Amino acid sequence: MIGDTLVITDYHRAAVEQVAPLVMKKLETAEGPVAVTVAGESGSGKSEIAACLSERLAETGRRSVILCQDDYFRLPPRSNHERRKTDLEWVGPGEVRLDLLAAHVAALKDTPDAPLSKPLVDFAANAIGAEEIDASGCDVVIAEGTYTTLLAGIDVRVFIDRTYHQTRKNRAKRNRDPDPEFLERVLAIEHEVISAHRDRADVVIPPPEED
Repeated sequence: MIGDTLVITDYHRAAVEQVAPLVMKKLETAEGPVAVTVAGESGSGKSEIAACLSERLAETGRRSVILCQDDYFRLPPRSNHERRKTDLEWVGPGEVRLDLLAAHVAALKDTPDAPLSKPLVDFAANAIGAEEIDASGCDVVIAEGTYTTLLAGIDVRVFIDRTYHQTRKNRAKRNRDPDPEFLERVLAIEHEVISAHRDRADVVIPPPEED
């Protein structure tokens, strides 16, 4: 997503040390790229952990590609917010083109040397464009986002065990909440959905001590 800001801390780096060994083990026997998902509630550190994992893999000579669920929403950010305000039942996995995200993960696993055209959200412009990514030589596909645990064909599922109450300060740093009071209602709905995904994970990242 254009306009997103990452705030990487020791928490995210330590989390990757729990994930990287499992990914590396999968790579030892994999015939092609390994797929990893990083899921959790809003502000839990999904983007940061995905970025740190990509860096950690690069240190071992492995190339990775990150697909962000935020780019796969059916509507651009402000439009999606307005749709939620008119219908709270819109909140949930149905807001996201998870089928397209899953197809892109599968495509990168099956034919990593082929170019891939994917959606690209511009937060400031409230628009969804497209970008072509070069995944040649890709060893790991990382899909990060709230509902990515639901994707099929995944080799390693990572779940960040932090609730939206615990991540309030982190969300404030990103300054992406157009209506904080309404957002709390949205996050409560998301919490009920996402918390049920914890048991599907291969790695569960606990919250930092300060939470």
